[in-house]
Amino acid sequence: MKKRVAGVIVAGVVVATALTGGAAAMASSGDQEGRASGPGADQASTAAVRKTGGTVNAVERDRENGATWEVEVTRPDGSIADVRLDANYKVIVVETDSERGH
Repeated sequence: MKKRVAGVIVAGVVVATALTGGAAAMASSGDQEGRASGPGADQASTAAVRKTGGTVNAVERDRENGATWEVEVTRPDGSIADVRLDANYKVIVVETDSERGH
């Protein structure tokens, strides 16, 4: 009987650990700030390239300046800019990245 109870407890711990890990993985899939991918990130990239004529370096979820998306682009002149977009992929602001830009 004691072995059976111990087995049930161990199984419960394994399941709880698996569920916790799964929840953490889902939280980092683009629902929060951080690298993003998928159809929304693709639309944000397209809007940023249309605005700057540059190439995309990275796409992230964002909350600065009322934005939903931040797309880092390298402009044709080599400077780097952060393009912030709202939830409808409308450009809110384009900021030169002073740490890496010209």
